[in-house]
Amino acid sequence: MEAMIEKIDLKNLDKSTWETYRFEEIANKISETVDPSKTDLEVYVGLEHLDAEDIHIRRKGVPADVKGGKLRCYPGDMIFGKRRAYQRKAAIVDFDGICSAHAFVFRANPEVIDPELFPFFLHSDEFMHRMVDISVGGLSPTINWGDLKHQEFLLPPKAEQARLAKLLWAMDEVIEREKEVLESIETNDLSQLKHYFYDDKNSVRIKLKNLVTIKKGKKPSILVDGGEGLPYCTAQYLRTGIVEQIVPEKAYKSAVKITNEDILVLWDGSNAGEMLFGKEGFLASTMCKLNIVSDDFLQDFIFHFLRFKTNDIKRATVGSAIPHVDPGMIENIGIPKLDLKIQKEVISIFESINSNKAIMSENISSSQTLLKSLIKQVF
Repeated sequence: MEAMIEKIDLKNLDKSTWETYRFEEIANKISETVDPSKTDLEVYVGLEHLDAEDIHIRRKGVPADVKGGKLRCYPGDMIFGKRRAYQRKAAIVDFDGICSAHAFVFRANPEVIDPELFPFFLHSDEFMHRMVDISVGGLSPTINWGDLKHQEFLLPPKAEQARLAKLLWAMDEVIEREKEVLESIETNDLSQLKHYFYDDKNSVRIKLKNLVTIKKGKKPSILVDGGEGLPYCTAQYLRTGIVEQIVPEKAYKSAVKITNEDILVLWDGSNAGEMLFGKEGFLASTMCKLNIVSDDFLQDFIFHFLRFKTNDIKRATVGSAIPHVDPGMIENIGIPKLDLKIQKEVISIFESINSNKAIMSENISSSQTLLKSLIKQVF
């Protein structure tokens, strides 16, 4: 990979022979429509199935999921979300099917751009930023074809396009292989959870209400956007580490203190039932923490057990508008009673798995950053 990059010398690309083309010359807009209720096609892809900054489609639906006219798409076409272009959704079609009418279906013009390079061109900052600039509307800004087709872009000669496409696809292949390794690690994680926590009717189980107490978070009397104090620990902050609001010292008494050792449960919302470890700060009102009150169980053992039970907890949430966790459901879950030595062995296994997951996630992130950098250097 590094040898290929050096051979092409992206940092010193000679663009003196590059030419400018209107987008309508670069790609054709496919406008063939299909009625989902009258088609034999089996695949539907909506914008909800596309991931930001990902050229691959990883989820699909079926035509029965939707109503109204949809766009026909063919293998090799590109689906580009024309609503909310800032979400950067553009992916390669690998099926015969239909897609959302809130998207454009583009087909590369091979006389102007190598179809292998076209997906990366659509993900370039040059293209995406232009799409945001020409979007119109307030709540759901949308791109009009009449504005897009006249936009001009600089492209390399066809022979050079093939070399650049080969480099970018090689980098994409690295990312895909890394994702496969991560998926294998996650599969092993699930396998181990099932192995240690599967509900064996013959095992001795202790109800959680005998082992933990549940304390609900609450919104402090004062929250500020910055300054002295400790973070207000929302689920978003716990996942990303990005501080959204601060609890100032004068409001400490009105808040629920947590540490990075606390087991937390997301109490309400669409992800109610999700398990998280705490961080130093004060607990958001949408969450609760579990305090271990038994010396016979290790906190990390209980945490991994609850990870295994997350789907059961989510399915048992109550409320329609805003689902929330039923505390009684958690309290009545039976956890297998294992010797502390075995609990430590189980914890060690999951620590190793989590370490491998973290390493591979970091590798993927680094590779994705490199790919973005390469695309930026090209376009």
